[in-house]
Amino acid sequence: MITLYINENKKMGHINPEIYGHFSEHLGRCIYEGLYVGENSEIPNVNGMRTDVVEALKELKVPVLRWPGGCFADEYHWKDGVGPKDKRKKMVNTNWGGVTEDNSFGTHEFFELCEQLGCKTYVNGNVGSGTVQEMSEWVEYMTLDGVSPMADWRRENGREKPWKVDYFGVGNENWGCGGNMTPDYYAHLYRRYQTYIRCYDKNAPIFKICGGANADDYEWTDVVLRECFRNPAPPEAHGFMDGLSVHYYAGVEKGIHKGSATDFDEAVWFNTLARALYIEEVLTRHSAIMDTYDPEKKIGMMVDEWGCWHDVEPGTNPGFLYQQNTMRDALTAGVSLNIFNKHCDRIKMACIAQIVNVLQSVILTEGKKMLLTPTYHVFHMYKHHQDAELVESWLEGAGKIGLKEQEMVPDVQESVSVDKDGVLTITLNNLSPEEERQMEVVLTKKEPSRIEAKIVRGRMQSYNTFEEPEQVKEEAFTQIQVTDRGLSFTMPACSVMMIRVK
Repeated sequence: MITLYINENKKMGHINPEIYGHFSEHLGRCIYEGLYVGENSEIPNVNGMRTDVVEALKELKVPVLRWPGGCFADEYHWKDGVGPKDKRKKMVNTNWGGVTEDNSFGTHEFFELCEQLGCKTYVNGNVGSGTVQEMSEWVEYMTLDGVSPMADWRRENGREKPWKVDYFGVGNENWGCGGNMTPDYYAHLYRRYQTYIRCYDKNAPIFKICGGANADDYEWTDVVLRECFRNPAPPEAHGFMDGLSVHYYAGVEKGIHKGSATDFDEAVWFNTLARALYIEEVLTRHSAIMDTYDPEKKIGMMVDEWGCWHDVEPGTNPGFLYQQNTMRDALTAGVSLNIFNKHCDRIKMACIAQIVNVLQSVILTEGKKMLLTPTYHVFHMYKHHQDAELVESWLEGAGKIGLKEQEMVPDVQESVSVDKDGVLTITLNNLSPEEERQMEVVLTKKEPSRIEAKIVRGRMQSYNTFEEPEQVKEEAFTQIQVTDRGLSFTMPACSVMMIRVK
C-alpha cells in the first residue's frame, strides 16, 4: 500500500498558468501544415489557422505560446515576414531540413493565432545573426501606439493598434545554434540588447528573458548572472532580466538524443524516465545558483524547451524531427509537470517542445487528418493546476523500480494543488510498465463531497495513429472508494491519473 498524505492547510506556492506553456518553431510541419494552412486551403481554417488544431488547443487552455524558435529564432529576420505575402522574401531554413520558407507566417499571423487561442505571447528575438537595431525596431513595430516609422509600417500592413508582447526572449541557445558563444560574451551582449527592448506602454510591461543553460551546464548560469549583476549594483541589475531560461531534453542517454519513439524495451523505458526525472536535480542546482544572486526570487526560471527527443519516424525528413508519441511520453510529461509544480516558487514558465508535429507534440496532423497524442491527454488532465496553489503532499510506502541501480525511478510520483474554489487536484503517475499499485489518499481536513477522476493508460509502447486515433485516450476512472481518512483505489500500471476532490 502506498499512502499519499495531503496537507491542504499548507500552501507551498502559486502555480503560474505559463508552466503549462507550448513552443512553436519554424521546424518541419509545426507551423506550416500543423498550425497554419493558409486562407485558401481546403482544410477548414480561420484566417489561415486550421480550425481543428486551434479548437483542440483551446481545450488545453494553452496559457502561452513561444515563437519563432528555437534555433530558427537566431536566423529569423522579422521584416521578411510582414507586408503583402506575395512580396515577402523567401529564405532557406538552414537549421531544419534546408527547406524554403516563404514567410507567409510572420508577426501578424503569430498574433492572430494567439488571439484565436486566447493565450499570452512569447516572442524570441535574434541575437545570433541579428542586430540591436533590428530587435529594437521589432519591439517598436509590435507594441508602439504612436507615431514612428515602425508603428506607421504596422498600420500600413493592416494592424492599427499595437499588440501585447507578454514575454520577449533575447536570443536562444546562444551557447550552441544561437552563435556558439561563451557565457561571459553572451552576458555582455544580453546587457546591451535588453536595453533596447523598450516598454512603450507602462501598463503592458514586457517580461525580458535571458538565454540560459543547456541542461546541467551550471557554469553558464553562474557566469551569466555574475556578469549581469556586476556594475550596476544588484538592485538595478534586477531590471536587466525578469526570467532566465533553461533547456532540457530527455533522451536515451545523457546528451544523446536517439532511439525509436515506438520500438523499445523495459530497459529503455526506465532509462528514459530516469533521464526525465533527472530534470529535478538540474532545476534544483540552477535554482541554488540563482538564489545566490537573486535570493528574493524576482527572476523566474523559464524551462522554455523540454520533452522527449527520439529518432524521427522512418521515411520522414530527418530535419523535420517528426516522432510518434507513446505512453512513455505521457509518463515523461506527467512526471515533468509534477516536478515543475513542486518548484513553482522559482519556475514561472515551461514550454513543451513542440506543439504540433515536432518532437513531443500534443497534436499530429496529416493532410486533413488530426490526432491527439497521449501527451495531449496528460496536459488536458493537468490543466486544473493552472493558477492554483501548490499544497504540501508526500508519499509513504513508495519504492524504487528499475533494471539498473543508476536508473531506478519511484514507482509512484505526485503533485497536489487547490484552486480558488477550494477544489483539490491530485495528479499521479504509476511508472511501472506492468504492476498496479494499491493507493490510499489521506486528507488533512477535506471530507470529499464529490470526486471526479480521469486516467490515461496503456501498454508502454501504446500510441495513436490516424487509422486508430483513440488507442490511448483520457477516460473516466470510477473505482475510487471514500474512506474515513480520504480515498482508496488501485492505480493501473503505466498510467497517469487526475483526481478532483470537491
